[in-house]
Amino acid sequence: MKRIILGSNSPRRRELLAGLDIEFTVDTGNTFEERLEPGVEAHDVPLHLSAGKSHGFHRPLEADEVLITSDTVVIVDREVLGKPHSREEAVEMLQKLSGRAHEVVTAVTLRDCEKEETFSVSTQVHFEKLTQAEIDHYVDQYKPYDKAGAYGIQEWIGYVGISAIEGSFYNVMGFPVHRVWHELQRFL
Repeated sequence: MKRIILGSNSPRRRELLAGLDIEFTVDTGNTFEERLEPGVEAHDVPLHLSAGKSHGFHRPLEADEVLITSDTVVIVDREVLGKPHSREEAVEMLQKLSGRAHEVVTAVTLRDCEKEETFSVSTQVHFEKLTQAEIDHYVDQYKPYDKAGAYGIQEWIGYVGISAIEGSFYNVMGFPVHRVWHELQRFL
């Protein structure tokens, strides 16, 4: 039996992992600084960040512990959209996504004191054309500054703006629980 540690501040990741009926603790102590070397391919960004968060964990893992870290990005036209830092940036991101398809990629790292595995899951999301009033309402009411691409599929913008997804809904929320379940079974 291993003790599972979720190394994430995300309330959505906590909720989704809890939905698997797995006992875990949350420990967000970390020294990793989220920055990338120039030239990193868009699809490799979440893999790099998830593994970096794992290795930036604030202490060595004990023999009976498994650490789970994760990172989610939105990719549109080969551009990586992370979390917006301001209202203006959130509005700009949603304008880029409006009326288009984009890709949400989440990477997850499982690590214990002997081994490590990082994998990613990709989902295509299709947005309806959003009006400026819809974008302003969402940003002002929901303040999506903690969400990659400046939106949460499970919030108002998802109800009115997302016409289709190809892949995992939960991956778009930021944690592909179906894949985590299977990879964790194999890892343990």
